Amino acid sequence: MATLGVHEKKHKVTVVGSGNWGSAIAKIVAENTKEHPHLFEPDVQMWVYEEETTIPKASKHYDPSSEYSTKTQKLTTLINHFHENVKYLPDIALPTNIIANPSLQESVEGSSILVFNLPHQFIGGLCDQMKGHILPYARGVSCIKGVHVSSSDVNLFSESIGEKLGIYCGALSGANIASEVAQEKFSETTVAYDPPPMDSRNPSRDPTPGRNTPKGSTPQASQLDLTQVTEHKDTKGLTSKVRLIAQPPDLPPVDHNLLRTLFHRPYFHVRVVSDVAGVSLGGALKNIVALAAGFVSGLGWGDNAKAAIMRIGLLEMVKFGKMFFSNSVHTATFTEESAGVADLITSCSGGRNYRCAKMSVERKISIEQVEKEELNGQMLQGLSTAKEVYGFLEARGKAEEFPLLTAVYRILQGEAKVGDLPDLIQ
Repeated sequence: MATLGVHEKKHKVTVVGSGNWGSAIAKIVAENTKEHPHLFEPDVQMWVYEEETTIPKASKHYDPSSEYSTKTQKLTTLINHFHENVKYLPDIALPTNIIANPSLQESVEGSSILVFNLPHQFIGGLCDQMKGHILPYARGVSCIKGVHVSSSDVNLFSESIGEKLGIYCGALSGANIASEVAQEKFSETTVAYDPPPMDSRNPSRDPTPGRNTPKGSTPQASQLDLTQVTEHKDTKGLTSKVRLIAQPPDLPPVDHNLLRTLFHRPYFHVRVVSDVAGVSLGGALKNIVALAAGFVSGLGWGDNAKAAIMRIGLLEMVKFGKMFFSNSVHTATFTEESAGVADLITSCSGGRNYRCAKMSVERKISIEQVEKEELNGQMLQGLSTAKEVYGFLEARGKAEEFPLLTAVYRILQGEAKVGDLPDLIQ
């Protein structure tokens, strides 16, 4: 429970995205907004990319005498009528206070908290459509796993959203398989949010208070009126290009307590930290490690080999974070949080990168061929991430300092064999 006083206004929340994970997160958020009416408006807008669909005959909602079943309908119509995303999250009841909205601009209008949950390739275009339609003091949380890596830089999706919209945006990531979360099977997640200084309700002597405080709720109190500050630091410790506007004092502060209240459920436990970079990197680098775990499993080397790969991979994940985000990354994010070690374990146990890498070795075919045969057009994130991370490291002369990440790239390129892994990482 957030320890917050009574405020004149309440937060309105919008979830941008409605796939299986987007719908599962919207379910969690809507359950909590309804339970905490002193903090949130109960109704949750969920932006839906509109498409035409039909009720599957296997669905409990199928009725041959109803036009909802016999005629093609808009997806938003079906969601709002049946309170279920019949296409992307079937057989899961959604709270009645979720409102599916096909208009992106209408769905975000007046919302002070925006939760982003969509494929990363659509971030830029959708943010462009949202400009001029969101509150200037809105705050965001990105549920989009991973980071964007090029030879020149590593960019967090949360910071890309923030720069596009002129807002502050944190991140949510963890060992979270959407279907299991939606079925209310117990799991954990990590929310990363470093409250910008202008959102403090207390004056401060330090112009950048509260940086990297793992579990602080608001920046530390002192004497400077931080609501007049517009600058904040990004995850690299540099002054962000975004000039933020403080949230109004009649709204409850968006801090660690409030975000835990928004996302925590009895079946979905939440830990809130300030390390946005560490949480984001964990969701990307674990896919490369999962490929290596799949390779050794495909050779039949057993659990000892897979455990060794996971241990080395975790160390390289920490090293990468500390090397390139030294101003904000905490080792504990990788070793103690769901977004780190727990997500790594899940990915190396049964995730798609692990499974496809294992099958490629067992079938003696390329992993790209397995991807084509097994994933119905979906892409393995580990393949592109391995290539991008290697290019980034090689451009800095650092590839040899990350032997496992480099070995996976070399195997994928055909420059090394899976059986060479022990020699490549010693």
